[in-house]
Amino acid sequence: MSKRQTGDVDTLRPAPVEYSAAVDRYLAAADLGSASRRVYRISLHGWAWPLVDRRAPTGRERKGSHPPVVPLALLNDPEARKRLQRGLADRAAAAQPRTLARELACLRAATAWWLAQGWIATDPATGLVPPTPGSEPTPTSCGASTAARATAAGPDRARAVLALRAPLRELTLWHLLHESRASVERVLALDIDHLDLARRRTKERAVGPLSWGPGTARLLPMLLAGRTAGPVFVTDRRAPAATPAADRCPVTGRGRLSYRRAAELFTAATRPLDPAGRGWTLLALRNRAPRNRPFP
Repeated sequence: MSKRQTGDVDTLRPAPVEYSAAVDRYLAAADLGSASRRVYRISLHGWAWPLVDRRAPTGRERKGSHPPVVPLALLNDPEARKRLQRGLADRAAAAQPRTLARELACLRAATAWWLAQGWIATDPATGLVPPTPGSEPTPTSCGASTAARATAAGPDRARAVLALRAPLRELTLWHLLHESRASVERVLALDIDHLDLARRRTKERAVGPLSWGPGTARLLPMLLAGRTAGPVFVTDRRAPAATPAADRCPVTGRGRLSYRRAAELFTAATRPLDPAGRGWTLLALRNRAPRNRPFP
């Protein structure tokens, strides 16, 4: 599997020293089209200015500007979050709320990925939300409700998860949950003969329609290589003899992956992304951006 497919980086290369280099490495690993990658680059470069207490360019100057040189280690500075919050307030005066929310989601996804790589020790984007009209935002309380913070966190959490290095089975499951927005139980109940891989959806005889996007479409054929029947998602070990035939792969003898095991694996994998160190639940993958938008 390529680096672009997994979101992984070359572990033999040292961590980048400069912020812009970290942006380049993140975008090289992200599964983005050329247009989206260009938008992400402009957005992420815009966040470099407040990190050194400078006001970012606006309007036409923003696209063609060259960001200041910023050591990536500056993101670990206790003042980094305050600087980003001030930059967020400055940007709010020049950008539409939707644009501001998208740019903040882009920053959150990148910093979460850098944290997972071990390049930074803390995530300065944690707790940042766009300021509400008439409020004086702070890094820990920005005038937004708990519900609003949860809504903003969902899409960029999912993006950070999908950029993790993980086994093929887990990556495929996470992409399918994210792209289909189906319940975990429903996805784990899928059998191989339910799938119409060419059309990126389930067949008519499957229980309920389900469709997916390019990430799942890329991974599913690799996961199913050599198997033509049985559960789509199976365990690492052979199933006990008492396991029903419908829940066992006829080729490998492995059983259907359970909700409990899938949840345990997800929580363990997302602990590095969670500032509290607890990890997230699979529900984080149910959030996604509307269709035809390049990012949350």
